[in-house]
Amino acid sequence: MPLLIDRKPVADDRWQLVEDAENLPASGDLLLPLGLYLENKDALSAQAGEIAVRVNGDDDLTPVLESLDSFPMIAVEFPAFRDGRGFSLARILRRAGFKGELRAVGNPARDQLGYMERCGFNAYEFSEEVYSDDFLKAFEEISVHYQGSADDPRPIYLQS
Repeated sequence: MPLLIDRKPVADDRWQLVEDAENLPASGDLLLPLGLYLENKDALSAQAGEIAVRVNGDDDLTPVLESLDSFPMIAVEFPAFRDGRGFSLARILRRAGFKGELRAVGNPARDQLGYMERCGFNAYEFSEEVYSDDFLKAFEEISVHYQGSADDPRPIYLQS
């Protein structure tokens, strides 16, 4: 799947998505759905590699917010174009102080990329059928923003 990190295409994704406890490998950098992570949190402490979580709009972020420093990456699901809860999740995570990679997964749309970046996303995972190199231009299409956001907290009247 095509991946952009900090506006650059990345060839290899170091994160291995694991969807069920029976397939937990003994080593490597793992990306787990939040529920699976919480169910296996103690067993994962012996894991050789880093652990990241995948959250969606239905998840309670409280356990994630309580241990933000333990996650180098948090993936936020966008199950459908019309589901904007991922934008809110990104803002909540960044305002809580999350400094790691914040990745949009599922169906991030080209015309949403600039807005996603303003909410705090710095990584985007696309399906092969949808992605094109033209997506890189989406970040520059809107050059003036009136409101402050995660990428620049200053409103326009404080920007020079």
